[in-house]
Amino acid sequence: MDIREHVENLKTYFKEVYLETKRVTFPSRKDALKGTYVILITVVIAALFLGIVDVGLAKIVQALFRG
Repeated sequence: MDIREHVENLKTYFKEVYLETKRVTFPSRKDALKGTYVILITVVIAALFLGIVDVGLAKIVQALFRG
């Protein structure tokens, strides 16, 4: 392949990307906020769960080392 073929392939690629972005439907602000809330709630629940498990395991390990 010579340089001209690479340039043409690149042009074709970017034209296709541009056309594809015209077909994309983005969520409404309301839908985006709903998704954000779901993610934040899930992260908080996971953090609480992992924190509780961490504290519990730390206490178990401390009890085992004490004897």
